[in-house]
Amino acid sequence: MPKKVEELKVKIFADGAERDGMIALAKESFIKGLTTNPTLMRKAGVTDYALFAKDILSFIKDKPISFEVFSDEFNEMERQARIIAAWAPNVYVKIPVANTKGESSAGLIKKLSGNGVKLNVTAILTVPQVETVVNSLNPENPAIISVFAGRIADTGVDPMPIMRQAKEMISKYPKFELLWASTRELYNIYQAEEIGAHIITVTHDILKKLAMVGYDHHTLSIETVKMFYEDGQKVGYTLYES
Repeated sequence: MPKKVEELKVKIFADGAERDGMIALAKESFIKGLTTNPTLMRKAGVTDYALFAKDILSFIKDKPISFEVFSDEFNEMERQARIIAAWAPNVYVKIPVANTKGESSAGLIKKLSGNGVKLNVTAILTVPQVETVVNSLNPENPAIISVFAGRIADTGVDPMPIMRQAKEMISKYPKFELLWASTRELYNIYQAEEIGAHIITVTHDILKKLAMVGYDHHTLSIETVKMFYEDGQKVGYTLYES
């Protein structure tokens, strides 16, 4: 029997940009933080970045929440990061591990972290990237290191060994947290728990499946059969000998 969500050590962060959903989920005790990004915000129809973020922060004050910069130039990333960090003490600033040209963000990470900005370094997919980020962060300043396990799995590669290596690197630094990112299915929460990740981001749609944890498989099988049957009846499919 899998552990109930309340029994897990890994912290579940809700990942999304739908205003009412974020506010509602933040009230749940099992949600320990929240994250968003420009892609999710665009899909949710957000047009004013600062207005959206400040509105959310007026409701969510006691849990960490990450907002991402949206520039490709490091000077502008720094400017945006400082603005975002000043919004509230529970804010982490998401900085991509590199820009679109493939240039490392290590210098910017070192500068911001050294100046006390809490960072969530994102879009990490390789062990060398983890090493670079760890070496760039100020060990006295809280930081989140987001490794995109789901995107690694999308390439046909098992993310577990990579996540274990990342955890080993990060474990030397008490103020750094490993985040399992790009979650694809509910079972990923238990994989993140297994390797000792500190955090996993979970989309609102996947969070709805938490009610299925521990559900009887035989019952689920029969319910699935009923679904197929009833959908066929609703359409009114018929077959005749030709």
